[in-house]
Amino acid sequence: MATRKGSEMTIAEAGQTEVDVAIVGAGMAGTTLATVLGKAGRKVALIDPHRVHHDEFRAEKIGMDQMLLFEKLGLDATVKRLVTSISDTHVFRLGQFFAHEKKSEFTFSYGALINGLRDALPPQVPLMVGKVTEVSTGPDRQRLVLADGSVINARLLVVATGHGEAVRRAVGVERIEQSKAHSLSMGFDLAISPREFGHQSVTCYSKRAADRVAYISIFPLGDKMRANMFVYRTVAEPWTRAFRQDPQKMLCELMPEISALCGNFEVASPVEVRQISLNTTQGHRRDGVIFIGDAFCTTCPTPGVGIGRVMTDVDQLHSVHIPRWLETPGMTADKINAFYDDPVKVATDADGMRVSYYARSITAETGLEWRVRRLRNNTARQLMIIGRKMRHLGQRRAPVANMQ
Repeated sequence: MATRKGSEMTIAEAGQTEVDVAIVGAGMAGTTLATVLGKAGRKVALIDPHRVHHDEFRAEKIGMDQMLLFEKLGLDATVKRLVTSISDTHVFRLGQFFAHEKKSEFTFSYGALINGLRDALPPQVPLMVGKVTEVSTGPDRQRLVLADGSVINARLLVVATGHGEAVRRAVGVERIEQSKAHSLSMGFDLAISPREFGHQSVTCYSKRAADRVAYISIFPLGDKMRANMFVYRTVAEPWTRAFRQDPQKMLCELMPEISALCGNFEVASPVEVRQISLNTTQGHRRDGVIFIGDAFCTTCPTPGVGIGRVMTDVDQLHSVHIPRWLETPGMTADKINAFYDDPVKVATDADGMRVSYYARSITAETGLEWRVRRLRNNTARQLMIIGRKMRHLGQRRAPVANMQ
């Protein structure tokens, strides 16, 4: 019989474990799915090689639409304890102030968020710390063997290992690269404090397609100001190496219009980088196993839709598919395919890919179509800026006219 130590089960103590659902990977997708299934009374095994998620530069901000997905799953109270809330963003375009947006967003350190979600796992769903070494899948039962020889038998296997390849290879499912080195995310701390910063948060878009910079987002994260920048470059190219060596100089040149707000971009931490490729999966329609989140497909973080896509997978599985599957014997591919063919999932994945390609093209493509689109968009924005300035000037002159 398995024994529990806090929220962790040591695999050596577990022997044979029988569950409804075995989830491999305790990241965002795996941990949230395990939580909602456990609360619904399902027997769940959540397996990960590490009890504590390592520090990792990944998503650091979500919007209200994504928070509403956490709320729908009953996880919003847990998540809100782990994030910094913001509601006010000043947007700069074309080297000028463009808009003042009142919208709710939430910032976080990815590792701290995942560890907080793991700590909030229900008592009936311990995190089982161990490495999967063998996988057998079939129309009725799925069998996992861990490094110490322990065995987990499940009706359904969920692979939520993100970019990890070991379980994917063991199952025999192939990752297909759609757009190699599609984008690069960069993250760093600014030396200025939230109290000293001119606004609560700032988003500044690049002025020139030749820079291949989408935008920089600057926001409070706890007691520091954090910056995320999204570019269409590679880790190895000279521009990236130069940026990592002297980010302050390059940022002041790229975005001088907001440098004063940011303490002249004095950087207080190393620049973290994450190269993103767009990937899909092939050969996944099979008995007994499903792939979710980034283990199924990877989209670009620049449009900010990744966590919404992951949580849509969790929601559809938890609220629609797994309850139906467990009502009847077997776990054949025709059951599994209902998830992959789910119109909500299909639309969410397709939209994530579409906006990933669009964001890159509208930022950096040099073909005639995209140059015309940028000209049209920037002309409209410039007119909006001029209109706002004229209204502001009129408001300043009005009191003088009234006095006369």
